[in-house]
Amino acid sequence: MSSGNTNNSSEDPGLRKTIKKDLKEGDFYKTIHRDFKEIKEFYITPEKKKRLSEMKSIKRGFFLVWWILKSMILKLTPVRRILLLIGIVLSFGAVTFSNSDNDTNSRMEFNVIGGGLILLVLMLELKDKLLARDELEAGRKVQSALQPKESPEFEGWSLWLYTCPANEVCGDLVDFINIDKERGALVMADVAGKGLNAALLTAKLQATVRAYVEESEPIELVSKVNNIFFRDSLRNIFASLLLMEINRNSDELIFVNAGHLPPVILNDEGLKEIPKGETALGLVKDMKYTLHQQSMKSGDVLIAYSDGVTEARNDAGSFFGLEKFLNLLRTLKHLSAKEIGASIISEIDKFAGDTRANDDISLIIIKRT
Repeated sequence: MSSGNTNNSSEDPGLRKTIKKDLKEGDFYKTIHRDFKEIKEFYITPEKKKRLSEMKSIKRGFFLVWWILKSMILKLTPVRRILLLIGIVLSFGAVTFSNSDNDTNSRMEFNVIGGGLILLVLMLELKDKLLARDELEAGRKVQSALQPKESPEFEGWSLWLYTCPANEVCGDLVDFINIDKERGALVMADVAGKGLNAALLTAKLQATVRAYVEESEPIELVSKVNNIFFRDSLRNIFASLLLMEINRNSDELIFVNAGHLPPVILNDEGLKEIPKGETALGLVKDMKYTLHQQSMKSGDVLIAYSDGVTEARNDAGSFFGLEKFLNLLRTLKHLSAKEIGASIISEIDKFAGDTRANDDISLIIIKRT
């Protein structure tokens, strides 16, 4: 695990070179615009956003700045909050002392002290962020190490797996497991929320599925995982799970869906959604699940996806949407699994532009060969 001493690197590029590189490469307008949008999303509540939309421009600007500053100050620790407020007050002040013995005045400038206190708080907050980033980076590396190959080899089937976190760590699970010589399991799960808490539960979910997958039939496996998730997770936390099993010598794909978005089948007859499944993991103990079967002829494609795909947003706040996604899929049947996946990601990237992802994006493409 990283110690967080990032400032002790022997490969320090130097401040001057770094700033010169920033000036050459930095797209300041887009970066500042994106950063300001993220500040608003983080600090301004939906209720305040609604109130801002009803204000005139000058009043809206004043309240926007005040609410951001207020929210920022309230998120600090008590000591840092007091230091910051003292620093702000001192930054605007200077005091003049009168010496009655020799009729001279002495002026003490407090703005330097105030600026120093503000800088101290900034340094402490930056230190916390860098330490947290190092820990998240370590977690991201562990997650990456646990992920399967992007294109696992499995006779008779062309596979492509993809997941991309909205933050440093991912709350989505995409996995491929060789059960035995003939069978393989593909898993897609989405833990409610995102970030570190979702990532920790995702790791537990992956370990649980892998522990039972060789000894349990699909329905039994999902039932076990559900009961474990129900027992060990917080009551407001749940996860959707899609477990699919393929066989080298069979056209039948079998699956159990626990609250996940229905996969899509693309074949010569067109495009259709597979029947929806039962309740997500962790909500109901001893939940009964249904085993579904889907015949896959040569050239047929199954696309499983997380809600991060259809809920990707652009700069205007519009969603990529299910209709746009399905229309795109209709044009991709002739491609390989990898090409289909790459085309979907490319279209999402074009649509979103510089807008930061608001949810993890995951895909599993299965094509019968």
